[in-house]
Amino acid sequence: MPANEMPATTGDADLLRETERARLRALVAGHPGDAKEFHAPDFQLITPIGAALSRDEYIGAIASGQLKYLTWQPADIAVRLYEGAAVLRYQAQLEVVFGGHRIPRGEYWHTDLYEIREGRWMVVWSQATAIS
Repeated sequence: MPANEMPATTGDADLLRETERARLRALVAGHPGDAKEFHAPDFQLITPIGAALSRDEYIGAIASGQLKYLTWQPADIAVRLYEGAAVLRYQAQLEVVFGGHRIPRGEYWHTDLYEIREGRWMVVWSQATAIS
């Protein structure tokens, strides 16, 4: 175990898992105000096609309807906890409409870096990779 890695307590890991699930629910529901609360101001998403989106670009795409999640079903969420930070990784089934084009349901790996910001866990980096 790396020196700065701390074993995740069940409570810490469960809180992070529930935080991620609540973030996903807000994104799928298309509630940009609620979703924004989970994302740090300097958040960045790397999409499956390699595009980098800031928090404002990502949340703005959801608010405008340019990006609409139809389903986002995570499997078991693995958590690695560090001092003030955590990495979450999981597979998920995802179906989305982007720019009016429906992208069929597919399997993706998701890796998210959370940090404690303003006294709570917020996602800072997120990357999705399609599973072929």
